[in-house]
Parts: sequence; C-alpha cells; structure tokens
Amino acid sequence: MTANTEPSERASAVRGLRRIRVFYTGGTVLWAASAAWTGWLAPGSRQMWVSLLLLAVFGALLAATSLWLSRSEPVRAAPPHRHRARPRPTATAVRS
Repeated sequence: MTANTEPSERASAVRGLRRIRVFYTGGTVLWAASAAWTGWLAPGSRQMWVSLLLLAVFGALLAATSLWLSRSEPVRAAPPHRHRARPRPTATAVRS
C-alpha cells in the first residue's frame, strides 16, 4: 500500500486483510490436522506429503498476510511521559 491512498481505501484494504488472515489461519489448522492424521495412518505416503505441502503454502500465505497487516496499520504514538509527579492534595487536620 502506498502512503497516498485515501483513508476509506486503506480501511477497506485492512478489513480485507483481516478477513483473509482468518481464512488462512483456518486453512493452516486444517492442513496441520490433515498432515498429522495422514502421517499417523500412513507415514511417508503421497497424501501426507501433499498435506504438508498445502500446510506450508497456507502457512506462508498467513505469514505474508500478517506482515502486510502489521505494516498497513498506523503506529500509535505512546502517551507522553510525565516528568514530575502530580501534587497530592494535603489532608487538613480537623481540630475539635
């Protein structure tokens, strides 16, 4: 994304990245479970290697999407530090 995009386009792109990140997370979990299952039932089989390949693809897509999302969100400034303590109200002694 460029710095000169309109705010509405930028917000739309960030929403899209968040949606697709959820999709890629689901795919990564699904293919991890599939690879573990086929690795348990038939270690070294073609199905296991295909599951691992698809797990790697979805993992890479998830990593790229997360990186783009972190770069596209604006950095919020930290609140300023207070250099001196606030004066505390003094307690007045009540005499009877």
